[in-house]
Amino acid sequence: MSIHSRAIEPISARSPLNRLRKLFPAETLVAALFIAPSLFGLFVFFIRPTLQGFYLSLTDSDLLTHANFIGLANYRTLLADKQFVSSLLITVRYVLLNIPLQTVLALALAVLLVRLTDSMVLRGLVLLPWLIPIVIATLVWISILSSIGPVDGFLKLLRLPQVCFMCQEYIIPSIAWINIWRHTGYNALLFFAGLQTIPKELYEAAAIDGAGEWRTFQSITLPLLRPVTVFILVTSFAGSFQVYDSVAVSAVPVGGPGGATRVIYWYILDLAFNRFKMGYATTVAVALFLISVALAVVQLWYFRANTSDLG
Repeated sequence: MSIHSRAIEPISARSPLNRLRKLFPAETLVAALFIAPSLFGLFVFFIRPTLQGFYLSLTDSDLLTHANFIGLANYRTLLADKQFVSSLLITVRYVLLNIPLQTVLALALAVLLVRLTDSMVLRGLVLLPWLIPIVIATLVWISILSSIGPVDGFLKLLRLPQVCFMCQEYIIPSIAWINIWRHTGYNALLFFAGLQTIPKELYEAAAIDGAGEWRTFQSITLPLLRPVTVFILVTSFAGSFQVYDSVAVSAVPVGGPGGATRVIYWYILDLAFNRFKMGYATTVAVALFLISVALAVVQLWYFRANTSDLG
């Protein structure tokens, strides 16, 4: 290499163009180009409306006239709102009836799929309820659980007392069951995919050590399914707190018998579009958002979602 080239090389290496190439390699620029449409959609349809919603919660907007900034007045009202507390408790009851049973059934179904069959047809049938729109599924189950439906006829056949599934006492458990029936198969396939990633050598080693089925399940299967379990729980809890479709279809009159189905989403829509209290409705929505985020963070922390037992 000549003296001139040695003198020029450090200067060219320090040029702005080479610095940019080091900071942003060609692969990075190509990746940015591909994700740009998604980032644009995320900003337009999620981040921007979310920020607008936070601002709207600080106003007295009625959806029709100019909104005046009132600071934290809506949040002070929220702290003393008995209807908000009642709606939240109804929603929590639905969530607690829905998620634990749904998750346990999905895990059991996934284990059965692994142990008993390799049929793609059966796996497709397991997913079928999830492919049915929630409104149609709710209407079908309402007819099944009605006083003239097959469930009532079966209870009569067994000489058991009749149950009014759409009445005040049982309507939330009935709606929870509809959502359990619809989503269990989908979650089962997620668990099934997680089971496929567990090395078979671990089960063979456990069998050699004399571990039984239940001990193996506790010590190997459950810990190694933790990432899938966390994903299912976080998404299921967030989705369950947003329940509305099945409630709206099954609850006649509005809010259901005795207001038994006035879930938090129903309350938000009632405030916004029936009472025209858009600012306060947005405050309730922000509170629901913060509750959902807090629950997600607690679940991620409790299940140590940032670690892996396969490491």
